[in-house]
Amino acid sequence: VQLQASGGGLVHPGGSLRLSCAASGSIFNVMGWYYQAPGKQRELVASITSGGVTNYADSVKGRFTISRDNAKNTVYLQMNSLNAEDTAVYYCNGRYLYRGSWLGYWGQGTQVTVSS
Repeated sequence: VQLQASGGGLVHPGGSLRLSCAASGSIFNVMGWYYQAPGKQRELVASITSGGVTNYADSVKGRFTISRDNAKNTVYLQMNSLNAEDTAVYYCNGRYLYRGSWLGYWGQGTQVTVSS
């Protein structure tokens, strides 16, 4: 099972970025994005089920949009109106139910830096 994240980079405040995460080896019930700023815990940014039900952290509601292409087994995170507080390493996550228990996998992180 692999999750390959891409799309991070340096952007000015108010700018936009789109992250992608391509999964292989498994179909995930839920896919999501987490971020981790230096010295802080990893936190959920957004998640989406295979049926398209989404969940967002309050801090990104109205600015970020998560979507997925089930045919491509890929999840996206469109990030708009970025600010300095969004600077972090972003990790893709996928999980699925197996015999009543959730199994989760992480992709490698991709750095997002918002700076003027």
